Amino acid sequence: MAAIPEEFLVRLQHGIVGGFAPPTPNALHSLERSAGDPTNLFVQSATRPSGSRNLGDSTDKSLPVDDHAHLVQELHSILQGLPVESPPGSEDIYGMDTSITWMSEGFQWCNGGPQGCGGGGSSVQATDEQKAKFRRAVDIVTELTQK
Repeated sequence: MAAIPEEFLVRLQHGIVGGFAPPTPNALHSLERSAGDPTNLFVQSATRPSGSRNLGDSTDKSLPVDDHAHLVQELHSILQGLPVESPPGSEDIYGMDTSITWMSEGFQWCNGGPQGCGGGGSSVQATDEQKAKFRRAVDIVTELTQK
């Protein structure tokens, strides 16, 4: 298994499909490993309470990188093989109203565009197999944020 990057940021957002108005996120989760603290994975999560227009306060925690490196490596590997919509933000090609962003040296990946998906069609479509892999990627991030 390849080593995970020394520094990376992963962001998962539920609620990316909008229209005329930008989407309203239901949840925002992030995982970060920094060179300043390479032994820990910093996890931050915020969800939107029912009936609220805004995300609630975030919860923060740290997880030992060594205990979860296999999941991070699986996530990294999955994303490297998945397409993104074209043009960015045009269509939710995975049909989950969810985006994942991965940023590290040498690899960046983001579906859903920076402002969510605002309508229109994508010239790239995900296959059923790719949709299943994306679901697994979402499950990995969710699992890490719930530990």
